[in-house]
Amino acid sequence: MEKLIINGGTPLQGSVTISGAKNSAVALVPAALLADGPVVIENLPHIQDVEIYHELLREMGADVLFEDDWMEVDGRPMKSMLMPNGRVKKLRASYYLWGALLAKFGEARVGLPGGCDLGPRPVDLHIKGFEALGAKVTNKNGVMTIQAPNGRLKGARIYLDLVSVGATINIMLAASKAEGVTIIENAAREPEIVDVATLLNNMGANIKGAGTDLIRIQGVDRLRGCRHTIIPDRIEAGTYMIAAAATNGSVTLENVIPKHLESVTAKLREIGVDVLEMDDCIQVNGNGQYRSIDVKTSPYPGFPTDLQQPITTLLTLASGSSIVTDNIYSARFRHVDELRRMGANLKIEGRSAIIEGGSQLNGAKVVASDLRAGAALVIAGLATNGVTEVEGLEHIDRGYENLVSKLQSLGANVRRVSLGEKERQQQ
Repeated sequence: MEKLIINGGTPLQGSVTISGAKNSAVALVPAALLADGPVVIENLPHIQDVEIYHELLREMGADVLFEDDWMEVDGRPMKSMLMPNGRVKKLRASYYLWGALLAKFGEARVGLPGGCDLGPRPVDLHIKGFEALGAKVTNKNGVMTIQAPNGRLKGARIYLDLVSVGATINIMLAASKAEGVTIIENAAREPEIVDVATLLNNMGANIKGAGTDLIRIQGVDRLRGCRHTIIPDRIEAGTYMIAAAATNGSVTLENVIPKHLESVTAKLREIGVDVLEMDDCIQVNGNGQYRSIDVKTSPYPGFPTDLQQPITTLLTLASGSSIVTDNIYSARFRHVDELRRMGANLKIEGRSAIIEGGSQLNGAKVVASDLRAGAALVIAGLATNGVTEVEGLEHIDRGYENLVSKLQSLGANVRRVSLGEKERQQQ
């Protein structure tokens, strides 16, 4: 096990290249299994979730080649099999195997997913979608079994009671080879959904309306291999934007789609950060004179829940009182106690963090409870004038490629070290 040692107080300076989107990658890799031929996915982030998928697919019999920032997946050698807990338990997005295997084999038997514990994240919308397509769903001993009658699903009209990225993508996967037409109403509109639909259409699927709240899918009999490049990771980009502001730095983010970051850019400008948008890059200039604001997370194009924790850190440095409300995940405030250890003045009321800004953050020993909490604590460490030790790196590794080397390239004094024996025993 390892930890980060951060000597804060240095403004981030320079440019950083943003990796492929983690939230796309974890859906695109299972989608590739549907093709009757090899699928090459480029600009793939080298993160822990992708590594786990690499291992899972090989266990399932697929031919997989993973090199640097690309993966070739050939699902033709696969056979339908039980995927119990184990590696499945290590990532939340393993539920995309349900839709992919259901479309490929007419059945899926997969252990329930794991990933970050962010409070209740029910999969009932996924199940509702599968059942509307004609599948029978059972859950026994932690294994979800989904079976299509006669091996193939039938198109249906499906209304999602809540906007759900996972359910929208899973239904798209399952319906891509169903008989007839499937219509998803109240669909999520995230860029990652458009990315998955683009891959499926390149494979021969017939999907229209991705990126709107109504998606129409005409099922097809076969899907072919293709080559696809993943969109840039808007959450990684937003994290570095906030880090630049928190350290009063000047950072240019390359390989981004500014439109995907409009809600983040708007809030940073409201705080008082200078943000300059260009064709495929964004420059962020911090100044240390920040105003308090209120932030409410909501589905895209609203402010993303995945950046709630990082922007909470930034607002502890702003003058005045701010309120950050997370309308997506109820338990996404476990970083607050750790920020308090560093001198931040904030408290939790229901789904909101009440922040009294202007406190001087101090270095401390803190532990990341989940992926984005880890990002928030790293930003806090960069913004202090002391030394911060961040443990729980297994969470951060799930979603940020080459975090240490990227921060070092921007001038940050950060290094990764092994935990001592005594520290390991205290875990």
